[in-house]
Amino acid sequence: MKVAVYCGSRSGTDPQYARKARELGEFLGANGVDLVFGGGHVGLMGVVADSVLESGGQVYGVIPEHLRDRELAHSGLTELFVVRDMHERKAKMAELADGFIALPGGIGTLEEIFEAWTWGQLGFHRKPCGLYNVGGFYDPLLEMVRTMKAAGFLKQEYIDMLVVADTPGQLLEGFRQYRPPHEKWT
Repeated sequence: MKVAVYCGSRSGTDPQYARKARELGEFLGANGVDLVFGGGHVGLMGVVADSVLESGGQVYGVIPEHLRDRELAHSGLTELFVVRDMHERKAKMAELADGFIALPGGIGTLEEIFEAWTWGQLGFHRKPCGLYNVGGFYDPLLEMVRTMKAAGFLKQEYIDMLVVADTPGQLLEGFRQYRPPHEKWT
C-alpha cells in the first residue's frame, strides 16, 4: 500500500506537529506502507519522509521543477518524480497513492486533501481520504463541514468518506475498512 500524505512545508508553532508527523512516518514504515509526498525536505514533509525511510519504508516524492530548482527537493528518496507544475504533481500523487492523509498544514494542504476528497465524491477514484487530527487541529474544519451539511450543500455519505483519526493506527484501520459511497450524480 502507498499513502499520499499532504502536510505543511513548515513545522508549525506547536512541537507536537513534528512529533506526530514523525510518529505517522514511523508507523507507516514499520507497517509496510510506503509514502507518496510532495518531495521536499522542509517542514513536516521532511519529517514524515525521513521517519518512513528510517523505519524501512519506501518514499516517493513528486516535486515541480520550480520547487526542485530552489533546492527544496529531498535528496534521499526511493524515487523522486520531477513534474512541470502543481497540477501534474497532484495528478501523479493521486496515480501513485492508494489513499490520502492530511496532517496539519496550510492552504496547500487543505487544497490537496479537498481535491482528493472531491475526486472521490465524483467517482474519479475509490480511495480513502483521512485527516490526522493532531491535537484537534481539524476540529474547526469539521465544524464547517457540519455547517455545509446543515445548509444542504453536503450529504452525510460524503462526510463519512473522511477517516478522521487521532492515531496512525486508527487511520490505517479506517483505510482498511473504507467502503466508498455511490458516485455523486448517478
